[in-house]
Amino acid sequence: MIDFTEEQIERYSRHIILPEVGAEGQSKLLESKVFMIGAGGLGSPVAYYLAAAGVGTIGIADADVVDMSNLQRQIIHNQDRVGIPKVESARETIQSLNPDVKVNTYNYRIDADNVREIVREYDLIIDGCDNFPTRFLVNDACFFERKPLISGAMFRFEGQVATFKPHSSKEAPCYRCLYPEPPPAGLVPSCSEAGILGALAGAVGTIQAVEAIKELLGIGDSLAGRLMVFDALRMEWKKLKLHKDPACPLCGEHATITELITYEQACELQLGHS
Repeated sequence: MIDFTEEQIERYSRHIILPEVGAEGQSKLLESKVFMIGAGGLGSPVAYYLAAAGVGTIGIADADVVDMSNLQRQIIHNQDRVGIPKVESARETIQSLNPDVKVNTYNYRIDADNVREIVREYDLIIDGCDNFPTRFLVNDACFFERKPLISGAMFRFEGQVATFKPHSSKEAPCYRCLYPEPPPAGLVPSCSEAGILGALAGAVGTIQAVEAIKELLGIGDSLAGRLMVFDALRMEWKKLKLHKDPACPLCGEHATITELITYEQACELQLGHS
């Protein structure tokens, strides 16, 4: 267990006094490594809360720069950083919040050539990307590397969160059990075309952060095997049971996907963070 400094004892005191966390759990968080795909609407609250919680290493992948239109929901950035890479803006915010946290930045697109090597270095993966090809790529990489994946998505006034741990039991599904293949390019509108309620990102991303901390600590009930859906207009949260698909092309009994697939990057994610 880590020998805490006086400053760390004060910083994490509200965690340490929780019986479910304690000094041992806080040490575990400080030694944990989480990789995030996306430093946008979902990545912003996730990164903030993981950094505040003292997750020791946070990796962030995003190839975009900060745009004025991002600031309506991507709260890890600010107006002074418009035009600079999102990963650098996120790193600056995180390190000003908690110097205990090491931030690894990946200012390029995640693809089939680099994703498994990156995922392999982390304990847990959080997906807040804005396109289907990356979402499927990350799911498949997590499956092959046996890493838990916390997936978040949103569109207009609706959001969803799920945890995928297909190796945790014979009944546990992966993302492809829910969505076997990406939709055809151009079938669904992007958030820039359909709009998004900014504060929705905070609700969905915060749930992702809570779920990540629980997974790292091994406490509480996991969302694995369940899909949490939030309707902001009706202010309703629903949990839907997910089932493993025996015919899943990735984790099914007769899997046909044995290596990473690169899908066309033209299709925008209907439920996404951008």
